Amino acid sequence: MTGRRNLPLDGITVIDLGQVYQGPYATYLMAKAGANVIKIEPVSGEPVRQRDAVSRGSGAPFAMLNGHKKCMTLDLKSDRGKEILKRLVSGADVLLENFAPEVMERLGLGWSVLKDLNPRLVYASGSGFGLSGPDKDKLAMDITVQAVSGLMSVTGFPDGPPVKAGPAIVDFLSGIHLYAGVVTALYERHFTGAGRLVEVAMQEVVYPALASNLAYMYDLGEAPPRTGNRHGGLSAAPYNVYPTRDGHIAIIATNEKHWSNLLNAIGRADLLADDRFSNKVSRVRNIDETDRVISDWSLKITRKEACAVLSEWKVPSSPVRDLWEVSNDDHMHARGMLSWIEHPQFGRIIIPDTPIRIHGTDRLPAAVSSKLGQDTDEVLSLMLHMSEEEIQALRSDGVVGPRPSAFE
Repeated sequence: MTGRRNLPLDGITVIDLGQVYQGPYATYLMAKAGANVIKIEPVSGEPVRQRDAVSRGSGAPFAMLNGHKKCMTLDLKSDRGKEILKRLVSGADVLLENFAPEVMERLGLGWSVLKDLNPRLVYASGSGFGLSGPDKDKLAMDITVQAVSGLMSVTGFPDGPPVKAGPAIVDFLSGIHLYAGVVTALYERHFTGAGRLVEVAMQEVVYPALASNLAYMYDLGEAPPRTGNRHGGLSAAPYNVYPTRDGHIAIIATNEKHWSNLLNAIGRADLLADDRFSNKVSRVRNIDETDRVISDWSLKITRKEACAVLSEWKVPSSPVRDLWEVSNDDHMHARGMLSWIEHPQFGRIIIPDTPIRIHGTDRLPAAVSSKLGQDTDEVLSLMLHMSEEEIQALRSDGVVGPRPSAFE
């Protein structure tokens, strides 16, 4: 195809109504793949953009997830706002939203309406519990889904309370699934010419990730416990995080080659013939002793020293790093996954690339996110052919927000 950029989703137009992390991450992956993503926000801005009122850093996640998108404002509660969205959808390939249950239907902008306007539309809906079932109307946030999905019940140490995962893992896991669903539906449309309703429930994306923990339930017929840094099903050892003189290191050595290498690395080759550690089953049944052998060694040296000797012996291991160390990781910067940029609002920050690499295609550079409403005029004039006078009338009536310069 002539005139097409060397990007997989070039030529695809996405109407992005996503908010917070789930929806915006899905559409960020689309934008990095070359899609023309039009991010539509309320006149006051989406929730994460508004966090800059708390602090500069609190608002920075918006910049991480919204580069390469055209940002416009639109009051979807107004009749003219709804009409503008319908006109945009008529010429789009994808609409993505992750509003609370029934919001789009109440606005008259749900799948049942938009599919008739554009039969080729892929409509993507992200929600806590899905579009059907007894819990479909329940509100959901990352932490509440971590609780209800069982994820929190197996996170933490046995003698402590349930703990949420540190990152917003459910938001991003479900965002990845939304992206996959959209791309799958676009592939099918290539053959059928028809769009699809694609939905992802946050609760449902968690369950497959509990595979190791479920093994415990099947073996003993009871809910699996919190296992700290040990294997979720308590069926592998050594599998833990071990203390050093100045930090911690994660070590897993469950096959016989890794186990023998580990014993040689820590100077305990004498244990190769010890019945307590002679095979996988024995090491699990003597898990406390297995961990103690390693901790007795690791506590005497630094994290760097431990990493060096384990690397030399090819034992699967990694230091437990803080986010400052990770953000300055030479490997990820060398691969272009992380890039420092100067953001006009947030200062010097790191922008992640897409982890999805399709070799032979071009890669878009790190980009700053647009200001609130920065691209409203461009979208309305180029896609809907509105005149400056028509756009100004919408602005005067509050259907779209002011130009950024009006409040800088």
